[in-house]
Amino acid sequence: MLSLSGCQRDEPREVAKLSGRMFVFNYRVAVATYLVTLQRIAPIRDGSSVEAAFENPRGGPDLVTRERIFPKDEKITVQSPPVECVKQDRPYRVTVQIKGPDGDTLQTIETTIRSDTDQSALPAKPLVVGPLYTPNPEVFKADGSTDMRPVQGCPAS
Repeated sequence: MLSLSGCQRDEPREVAKLSGRMFVFNYRVAVATYLVTLQRIAPIRDGSSVEAAFENPRGGPDLVTRERIFPKDEKITVQSPPVECVKQDRPYRVTVQIKGPDGDTLQTIETTIRSDTDQSALPAKPLVVGPLYTPNPEVFKADGSTDMRPVQGCPAS
C-alpha cells in the first residue's frame, strides 16, 4: 500500500487565489489600468512568472503582461498597460496564468472586472507635466480656458 501511494501523480493545485481586482483611474496623469492582486497560498518556485491577458476596452487583441514572481512574495500584483474606452458596469475579461520556471502552467484564473466609473470622466491629456506637477499647458490654456475632453473614438458599447 505504501508503494502505491508513492506512485500517485501530483494533481494540479492552486498556488494563489484572487484577492482583488479593479480599474485604477489616475486623473493626474490621465491613465486608466486594470489592477489584479493574488494572495499566494502555496510555495512558488524561483523563476516562476505570472502572465495576464486583459480584454482591450478599445477593441482588438488582448493586452498581455508578464512579470516574474519571487518565492517570498506573499502578494502578487499584476497591472495592465494603460487602457482607453472603459465603460461603466461592463464586464471585461481577464485571464491570469501562473507559470513555473520551465514555462509550464501551474494555475489559470479567469475573472471579469467591472468599473464603477466610465472613463469619459477622465481627461484625455494629463493634468500635470514634469516632476513639479506643472499644470499641462495643453489642458490649462494661457487664455484661461481648459480642455478636459475625454479620449475620443471609443467604440459604442
